[in-house]
Parts: sequence; C-alpha cells; structure tokens
Amino acid sequence: MKIRVLLLCMAGIAPAMAMTPNNEPIQPILPAQITDPAKVELGKQLFFDPRLSRSGFISCNSCHNLSMGGSDNLQTSIGHNWQQGPINSPTVLNSSLNVAQFWDGRAADLKEQAAGPIANPGEMAFTHTLAVDTLRSIPQYSDAFARVYGVEQITIDEVTDAIAEFEETLVTPFSRFDRWLLGDTQAMIEDELRGYQLFKDTGCVACHNGPAAGGNSFQKMGLVSAYETANPAEGVAGLTGQDADRFKFKVPTLRNVELTYPYFHDGAYWTLEEAVDVMARLQLGRQLGDEDIASITAFLKTLTGQQPSFALPILPPSNNATPRPKPFE
Repeated sequence: MKIRVLLLCMAGIAPAMAMTPNNEPIQPILPAQITDPAKVELGKQLFFDPRLSRSGFISCNSCHNLSMGGSDNLQTSIGHNWQQGPINSPTVLNSSLNVAQFWDGRAADLKEQAAGPIANPGEMAFTHTLAVDTLRSIPQYSDAFARVYGVEQITIDEVTDAIAEFEETLVTPFSRFDRWLLGDTQAMIEDELRGYQLFKDTGCVACHNGPAAGGNSFQKMGLVSAYETANPAEGVAGLTGQDADRFKFKVPTLRNVELTYPYFHDGAYWTLEEAVDVMARLQLGRQLGDEDIASITAFLKTLTGQQPSFALPILPPSNNATPRPKPFE
C-alpha cells in the first residue's frame, strides 16, 4: 500500500498551529491522520471499482474524479445509460468537514452518502444486494473484508464504511492561504490579501467560514434577489415539503473552488468571476466592481490545497462466478 500518511508534526504544523490567528473566520485544513491503513486501502479500491454499478463502468470516482478536484466539471453528472443527473456533483475533497452530505443534507455522514448512488437508478443503477453479491464472488475481496472487519459475509454496511474511511483521508492541507494563516507572510501577494479583506468586508464569511470555508450550514439560494434557474431541485424542501425550505441548500465549501467548476447546484456558471458577482448581488445585495471581483477571485484561488496523491489501486479480477456487467440495457 502506498498512501501518504500526513501527521500534524510534519512540516512544523503542530507548533505553527499555535500561531494561527484565532480571530480569522476560516481556519487551516489539517492533514489526514490514518489510524487504520488497511481499511483505507480497501475503501480506496471500492471507490475506484466500477463493478459496484450495473453497467460495470461507473465508479465513485466517475462523478468525484480525484484528478479534477473531486468533482466531474459537468453541469450535472452522467448516470446509467447516459441519464442526465438532476444536480451538480459536489466535490468529495474535504467532504468529511460537511455538516451533512448532498446538497439537501439527506445523508448524515459519508457512510450514509456512499450507499445512495449505488442503488440510485439514475446513477450507478445497481442494488445493494447485487453490489454485495459481486464483491462476495471475488475471493480477494472476501479475504480483505475478513481481515479488516472480521466478517465471514460482506454486507453493504462494511462496504459503505470502508468507502467513507477512504473519503475521510481526502483532505487538502497546505494551501497558500493556510500557509499564510500559519505565519508565512510571503505565501500570499497583495492583491490576494486585498481579496480576502473584501471577502470578509462584503459579508461572504457569514456562510463561508470554518476550516472548509463552507459546508457547515444551509442557506436559501437568493436571499436578496431570486435565483433564476431551470433546474428543478428544491433543496431541503424536497425532503421536508416545507415552502420555507425551498431553495435552501447546503453551503458548498470554497476549498479548491478554482478546480470545481461549474458552480452552484445547477452548474449554471462556469467562471469564478461570475460566481462571485452572482453571490454578491443575490445573497448580499452588493454590486461589486470588476476590480473587486478580480481580487476576491484571486483570494479564492489561494484556497487550492495539496491534492490527494497515491498509487491507483489494482483491483482484484472478476471470475466465473462474478455477475456480468450490463452497460447497454
């Protein structure tokens, strides 16, 4: 196994944390601490394994591509049989810092979230039973689950737990902004620092705060002016049926935001400049000039952290007992 285990003592992080300004609304991302590397490695295999889908073609990484900021850079994701997804795919990077998962928060944690796409007919289009049967048919997987979980029979509970354990490691520390927070005064240039001050003064930090610069609250999209979109997603109202929750979505993280275009739940805006302008007008009632938008955009690009880096997993081969994929039904 080749997974980078990042400890707080590396690169002077532990002593530097003591110097972190305690009055800043955004805090540094901490490196991952891996306590069960075998479970993480198993979860990594499952994250990349397309055999958890009916087509044998779609994996978790299809919509949360770790080479592309943990998203797919599409307005809405492509599901089974080329179905158009209903909503923009949020990044999996730093998703462990979210208050809940999915735009509407319908999953309480990463484990619950991992179960959803497998059985969703518009995404991986499998069932939990068939996915587990596929894994049980492969001796290497059965052996791995027995070693890691001590179980004789794989269940969906262990599958989603392992995927979540891997996703917990997908944090992105050491951004230039974090280095600045930790005392490196040369990590950001004047225009980026100006952008950060504008970001605070304009009021963006009311929602985009904490280590993930977001992800820790739900807010109505279009507080000051209505957000116009053809996307049918209703946000939290789709779960509660309450009109007060209509267009209330989980605030997305701004970490690595330059990599996770297009923006918003409908993926309607492809540039950061557009996204900054729309948010300032619709959420805060502020009309920003081009120079201010450019400075805030420059600051947002300093939030790109160290991307997950590891050897791609070598997946165990199917055998005569493994159910065959059905990509063209």
